[in-house]
Amino acid sequence: MGEKQNAQTFGPRFIVESLDREFARLYLRSCRIIENTSQDLLYAREATRHLPSTGESVLRSAAAIERTFGGLTSNLWDDPFEWTLPEHLSTPALVIEHLGEVDVLRRRAFESFSDDACLLKHVATPTGETRPLIDLLLETLVRAAEFQGQAAL
Repeated sequence: MGEKQNAQTFGPRFIVESLDREFARLYLRSCRIIENTSQDLLYAREATRHLPSTGESVLRSAAAIERTFGGLTSNLWDDPFEWTLPEHLSTPALVIEHLGEVDVLRRRAFESFSDDACLLKHVATPTGETRPLIDLLLETLVRAAEFQGQAAL
């Protein structure tokens, strides 16, 4: 008789795949927000809001993801500010194209995570400290979601 697996049995990449799905959802929501934002309103700030514009908030969300996954995949912890300025990403289509590039970077990183145990490994950050990979990923997910939340207001 074979062993039975109950509903509580998870695969070796259960947490990795769960995190990957959450980042993918952020990407899809950001695309949806931008698709529903006219070019005129992309970088417009409301007089009553003291928050960045919709476009700025979505780009800040993507920048948090790009910085982390760029750091993890190629040890380039650069702030993507210079190439995500409104002058360069002046239309919703260009913002969505950029979001797609960030998502490719994110997927490449997640493909390299062999199993959930690798999330406990320490990675070097730009400050010189080392941190568990899962801490860095969760912090990035929260920060990116906060910026995205500002865009959705």
